[in-house]
This record gives sequence, structure tokens and C-alpha cells, in this order.
Amino acid sequence: MRRLALFVLLPAAIALPGCLAKTVVDVATLPVKAVGKGVDVATTSQSEADENRGREIRRREERLGKLERDYQKQLDDCRDGSRRACDDARDTYAEMQQIIPSIPVEPRND
Repeated sequence: MRRLALFVLLPAAIALPGCLAKTVVDVATLPVKAVGKGVDVATTSQSEADENRGREIRRREERLGKLERDYQKQLDDCRDGSRRACDDARDTYAEMQQIIPSIPVEPRND
């Protein structure tokens, strides 16, 4: 029955003027487009995965850079006698040690 309706509606859609013909064709192609879009949304291409990985690495590198600056300032304050700065420096150093293994090392070109 559906095939018969398709064979009747499709030629009728072609014969119908403008908007109505487009609407019938859009309705006929909607399931295909919906499935294709669903698959596209559900999958991540290799290039997208690489971009996401690069963003995450840059985020960690930026965080490590900020921690290193804070650590140096805290060490200076610690040397000047601030007990709180010594405690903060210890905490900052611990966080740096957690981040460092997650950042890949660039090969040296000697």
C-alpha cells in the first residue's frame, strides 16, 4: 500500500506547483536526513577528536603556566617569612605534579 501511495504521490508532487511540491519531497526525504544527522551527531571524526585533544592539552598547559607563576610568587613570599605562602606553595606544587604527566613532551630537534 505504501509503495502504491509513493508511486502516486511522487509524480503528483512533481506535477504540483512550487511550495506544495517541495513540501511533499521534503516530507519524503525527512527520515533519511534525520537518520544521517543523528549518525553525524553521535560520531566524532578523527579530526574533531584531534582538535578536542589539542584544546585539552593547551588548557592544561595554560593551567600549568599559571601555577608556575603563582608558585614562584609564593616561594618568594615564603622566603620573606610568610607561613601561609609556604603552605600555598606546597599546595600549588602538588597540583603542578598532578598536571605535568598529562602534558605530552615535545621531541627535541637537535
